Amino acid sequence: MITAKKIAQKLGLSETAVSMALNNRPGVSTETKRLIIETAEEMGYDFSRISAKRQETGDVYCIFCRTRNAILSYDPIFSELTEGIEQECSANNYRLKTVRISGSDSEIERCLEDLRVSKCGGMILVGTELTEEITRRFMTVKIPFVLLDTYFTAVDCSSVLINNTQGAYLAAGYLMDTYHTQPAYLRSSFRIPNFEERRQGFVQAVRDYGFSASKTKTYDLSPSIDGAFTDMLKILDEGNNTERCYLCDNDLIAIGAIRALKLRGCRVPEDTAVMGFDNISEGRILDPSLTTIDVPRIYMGKTAFRQLYYEMKNPMPHHSSTGINVSLVKRASA
Repeated sequence: MITAKKIAQKLGLSETAVSMALNNRPGVSTETKRLIIETAEEMGYDFSRISAKRQETGDVYCIFCRTRNAILSYDPIFSELTEGIEQECSANNYRLKTVRISGSDSEIERCLEDLRVSKCGGMILVGTELTEEITRRFMTVKIPFVLLDTYFTAVDCSSVLINNTQGAYLAAGYLMDTYHTQPAYLRSSFRIPNFEERRQGFVQAVRDYGFSASKTKTYDLSPSIDGAFTDMLKILDEGNNTERCYLCDNDLIAIGAIRALKLRGCRVPEDTAVMGFDNISEGRILDPSLTTIDVPRIYMGKTAFRQLYYEMKNPMPHHSSTGINVSLVKRASA
C-alpha cells in the first residue's frame, strides 16, 4: 500500500510535509503541494482514506460544467436542482458549495486540483452537458460521487436522471389522442443524452399508435427562446407547411416556435398545437400558456444528495441509476 512515508522517501521530503499537503493543511508551498499530489497520484495513493476524514467536515460540492453553454445557460432549471440538494444538505448538517466551470481543459484541471486538496466529502456532478470523457476525469478524484441529470452506460457510478423516454411518450400520446394525427418534432440542434432519450420515447409512441416514425417531419432548432424563434421563422418563410401539432425537445424551443408561428399569423392551438418539455416558469405566463411535461427538479436534487449521503457512509460494491418519472401538464397551447 502506498503511504505518505513512501511518497516522502521518493521525493526526499519529510513525512510531515507530505501529510500536510495531502490533507490540505498549511505549512508547504503551493508548488511543493502540487508536486506531492501529482506524485501520489502516479504512485496510486488511495485518496479515499483522506476523503473519509473530510466527510466529518460536512462539505458537499455541486459542480456544473458547461461544455457548450447551450443548456446550462438557462439558470432557473438548475437553481431548482440546487435547491433540492441544499435542502437535504441542511437537514443533514452538511454545507453545500456550488462550483460552475466551463468545459475547458484548464478549468477542469483546476477544479480537479481544488477537489483533491479541499475538505470535500462528496460531490454531485450535474451532467446535463457533460461527455463521458469529462465524467471519467472527475472520477479520478477518489471521493464519493453521484452524477445528476444524465447517465453513461460504460461509466460505473451512481446517477439520478429524468425518465425522458416516459415523458416524451406521454407527450406524443397526448398529441395523437387529441389531434388524431402524427406530430411533427422540433428537435434541439444541440444534442445531449436527455434529448436523445426524449426522441426515443417519441418514436416509440408514434409506432405504438400505428404511425411510421420514418415519416415524422423533424426540424432542428436552437435550444433557446431567441434561437428557436429565429430558426422557426426561417422554416416557415422557406415555405414549409405548418403541422397540426408539434412536440418540442424543451420548453425554450416551444416558446420560441409559438412566437414565430403567431408572428406569421398561425393561431395556437386552433391552427397548430405546440407542446414542450420541462415546465419552466415562462411557459405558465405565455399566451397561450404552454402544455408541457413537468420535471420534479427539487425532488431530483434531494434524491441525488440522499444517494450521495448513503455512499459517503457505506462502502459501495455496486452502483445504481435512479430514474425520476415525470407528469403531463395540460394548458392552452395543445
